[in-house]
Amino acid sequence: MTADTTNLDFSGSPINQSMSADDKIELFRKMVRIRRFEQAALKSYASAGEIGGFLHLYIGQESVAVGTLSLCGENDHNITAYRCHAHALTSGMNMNECMAELYGKATGCSKGKGGSMHFFAPDKNYWGGHGIVAGQTPLGLGLGYGLKYKGLEGCALSYMGEGAVNQGAFHESLNIAALFEIPVVFIIENNGYSMGTSQKRSSSYRGCLAQRAEGYDMDWDVVDGSDIYQVRAKAHIAMERARKQHKPSILEITTYRYYGHSVADANAKKYRTPEEIQNYKDNHDPINLWRQRLIGEGVLTEESAKDIDNEARDEAAASVKFAEESPAPTVESIMDDVYWESDNNTEASKVGRHFFND
Repeated sequence: MTADTTNLDFSGSPINQSMSADDKIELFRKMVRIRRFEQAALKSYASAGEIGGFLHLYIGQESVAVGTLSLCGENDHNITAYRCHAHALTSGMNMNECMAELYGKATGCSKGKGGSMHFFAPDKNYWGGHGIVAGQTPLGLGLGYGLKYKGLEGCALSYMGEGAVNQGAFHESLNIAALFEIPVVFIIENNGYSMGTSQKRSSSYRGCLAQRAEGYDMDWDVVDGSDIYQVRAKAHIAMERARKQHKPSILEITTYRYYGHSVADANAKKYRTPEEIQNYKDNHDPINLWRQRLIGEGVLTEESAKDIDNEARDEAAASVKFAEESPAPTVESIMDDVYWESDNNTEASKVGRHFFND
């Protein structure tokens, strides 16, 4: 664990110094696109009633996914939990396939069968959102193991909420990661609330949740998630440790979500005070802070920031139109994409029983 660096300026770190003006603007653009996509999705869910199932919004946390994933190379992989829209868009998925998935349409990234919690794009090294709490942590471990097994210099980023740290699968993953020196970085996106329960009421800890890594002889650090320079600087250290030394780490990135655990969270405004939410919006919003930082550096102007915002709004609106006009999955496709063997008519598909209605 490094010393307290809360008030330090991380813009001078080598990984941040290497960014061009265009790189910095691109980070801003990605965060704005995430927010406008989710705001459009929320409107379709709440007002239009076009989206069914769950909708876990990432609004307020954008700098975590954008900052960490901006460091990924061709051999780096990522996997996350059910709050997965931001990771999908940052990994290179487009709004159309993501919005169509929310609508349950055949043009969605998971052909309309996954919905909000199950965006996937293995071709972009993005191994999806997962609905089981901490269920993605052993899978992230497996991604890291695969890199080491193949002799590739890369790392796996396994994201989770702070509530996942109390699950047995998480601790089993830490033990194996440390024991077998797996190149994986476990990223706790700590927004303060496990569903509707505050961290202090749901987890026992001394200083922070990441400190649990010490029980497994792993490195750890705490990161201010509202400062994208800090996110990149500290994540880069952990990722290089994984790539070069095959050493796992835990990063606890403090952040905040504006909305409830999901849109169905009826008590979202009861377990948090309005003042708490407003304080984050006014003083810690990652998009506003990054915009102000770039304007201060002379990289961005208010006018160019508005242009980027308008482009993101238009793209999000177009994705809604695409989703609305896309076809629904057919009844005949209900058994597709369940078993690889049956989809590809292999020898294994001819033995035994794959479906209950066979």
